[in-house]
Amino acid sequence: MGGGLRELTGYLAALGGWVAALAAAVLPQWRQSSYAGDAIITAVGLHEGLWMSCASQSTGQVQCRLHDSLLSLDVHIQTSRALMIISLLLGFFGIVVSVVGMKCTKVGEEDPVTKSRIAVAGGVLFVLSG
Repeated sequence: MGGGLRELTGYLAALGGWVAALAAAVLPQWRQSSYAGDAIITAVGLHEGLWMSCASQSTGQVQCRLHDSLLSLDVHIQTSRALMIISLLLGFFGIVVSVVGMKCTKVGEEDPVTKSRIAVAGGVLFVLSG
């Protein structure tokens, strides 16, 4: 496998990981619980995420609401929100820097050493993002 193909494969894997991290940050299934009342008709599934809480009833109805205040959340939720945002930002900058440093792009073709250092910096940003 040539260097360019290996570089492109690594970039696509890192891009897929960033998209998966974005999906994990947005989805409200971080903590799940359920409540069944006296009758099975009143069963409720509760989902809590970093940004909202959702309740799904056994009839199929789903109600979601955003968290009211940042300060009213538990410390671990606040910390997770901050770390996910930092991770997504580092991954975004890794995407941009890696594209500039890849062999298949025309940006900075004059010096291959500088171009490879830019690609390594993009990889470091991806590792820090993870």
